[in-house]
Amino acid sequence: MMYTVCVRDHFMVAHSFRGETFGPAQRLHGATYVVDLELRRPELDPEGVVVDIGKLGTCLRSVLDELNYRNLDELPQFKGRNTTTEFLAREIFDRVAACIEEGQLGANTAGLSSMRVALHESHAAWAAYEGPLA
Repeated sequence: MMYTVCVRDHFMVAHSFRGETFGPAQRLHGATYVVDLELRRPELDPEGVVVDIGKLGTCLRSVLDELNYRNLDELPQFKGRNTTTEFLAREIFDRVAACIEEGQLGANTAGLSSMRVALHESHAAWAAYEGPLA
């Protein structure tokens, strides 16, 4: 059994993909993603919450601001990579995990057990990355 808290935000990017699998998406195109970020823990912290939801929302916004309105093809850290929805879900997961490790969500994060990042491309399609937290 787990307690869960989720925050939602969005960001917009331009990118292109390499490979026949992607058909017309091999050309430069835009994407607007709705992002759901979930944190889980088996027991509530001393304040009675999973985590401070305001701080979680601020953390997610700061991570997304680094990508928002950017052409991902031009960013050195993504050179040679297909920045698919799945890839971006993991990228956001790793960046939020770094925020947690840096203490941006406060002192009571030791009990956090897992995180899930879902990127919704539309009402009918999405991808996610989920994993444990240290």
